[in-house]
Order: sequence, then C-alpha cells, then structure tokens
Amino acid sequence: MTTTSYNCTNDAQRAEGLAHAQKAIAAKQVIVMPTDTVYGIAADAFSPQAVATLLAAKGRGRNMPPPVLIPRIGTMEGLATEIPDDARKLAEKFWPGALTLIFHAQPTLTWDLGETQGTVALRVPDDQLALDLLTITGPLAVSSANRTGNAAAQTASEARVQLAESVEVYLEGGFRPLEGTDPAPSTIVDATGLRLRVVREGAISLAEIQRVIPSALGPEAEPEMWTPSNLSSEEPAPALDLTKKDDADTDADATKDSAGSSS
Repeated sequence: MTTTSYNCTNDAQRAEGLAHAQKAIAAKQVIVMPTDTVYGIAADAFSPQAVATLLAAKGRGRNMPPPVLIPRIGTMEGLATEIPDDARKLAEKFWPGALTLIFHAQPTLTWDLGETQGTVALRVPDDQLALDLLTITGPLAVSSANRTGNAAAQTASEARVQLAESVEVYLEGGFRPLEGTDPAPSTIVDATGLRLRVVREGAISLAEIQRVIPSALGPEAEPEMWTPSNLSSEEPAPALDLTKKDDADTDADATKDSAGSSS
C-alpha cells in the first residue's frame, strides 16, 4: 500500500484527495478524514473486509463496532428501522452536529460492523469536507483516528504517527476542533427503547436534549425495552449493554453492545 497525504486547505489538493479517498473506499481500504469532533479512520460501512481492516488498524475487536457517518438526515431511513418521532426531532434539531443516535438496524442490510446486537449508531457530522466525502462514497464506518488506548488525533499528521501505512489516504484539513480546543465527544442517544435515553453526555448536554424531548432519560436511568415490529414474539429484542467504552476515543463507537467513541 502506498500512503498519500493531501492538504485539503488547498483547493487543488482537496479535489485530488477526495477523488483518491473515494477510490480507496471503493477498493475496501481505509482512509483518515476530519470531522467536527476529531479525525476519524473510515471504511465502507457495507464491506465486512473494510470494517475488519479499520478495526485491525486501531487494534480493536469486534466487541466495539464503529458507528456510521451519513451525509444527510434522509439517509437514516434506509439504514434504521422503527425510528421514533422523538429521535427524528433530535436529528432535525442537532444534525449536522455532535449527536449520535442508536437505532435498530434495517434487517435486510448485508453489512457486518461487529457485535452490534442488531443496532446501528448514526451521525451526520458538521464538517464540510466530511460531508463532501460522504456524498460521493455513501455511509462510512468511522472511528476516531488513533490506536486504541492512545489519544484521539486532532490532525491528519497526528493520526499518521499512530496509524502509519495501515491507511491509504490521509485528508488533512487542519485542527479538529480548533487548535487549542479540547475535543468534545458526541452525545450518544439510544433510540431503541420506549423512551429516548442519553447514554453519554458530550457536546450536547442532557438539558439541551430534554428541551427538545422532555421525556428523554439520563444516563443513570434503566433502559425501557421494546420489540421492533419486524421481530416475532418468539424473538425478543436483546438486552441493552451500553457500558463498554474506549476511554481513548472522543466520539461515539456506539451500538447496543458498546458506547465507546468515534469521529
């Protein structure tokens, strides 16, 4: 693999970098991209091989599957099922932005993000370079661009120190967030229960969530489970376990089985 970095603050290199990143994603390779929180390592969400490469690059197992970044709110309709109206209200209020929503995944999708227990964590990042890339690649599995146990990278150069040649393309867009600003993780909201539940407070506070959805529960509350209509009564939804975290990451690697972090 030949690793290439692009300075995306330069228009010509930005265009070249996006084109190379698109080709790398199509070839089931991984890339590093900026988001509105930190830099992320990204792979085709629908390629088990690419997702396995992403997890291997981070030194992470299948028990901490990555969330999926999407370019627009409408994309969640094809990836999630039984989307509550309250979750739609949060998406409309806070996307693009530092909000990760956990849904029951569409059962017809042929993807393998890891041990998700039938869920998917979705987010629309508030970063134009990220959105431009997502528009040409489609949904990407994205985790923070660092080796597990290390600090999350705030530039592509920092990511390259940790991930080296395991990544095909590095898209450098400057500091994420601004230089001198500590990264704030996304807020993770579980939308698979009877009521929305904030799994982790991040850039968006519980109070802000409850101003939009007053019935939303805090992290200390017990989850209230329900069974999706696509499951029979003999197939109850699995119990939530959102206790696992990767303390090095700064956004949500969140599914029913994990609430670690990602870009």
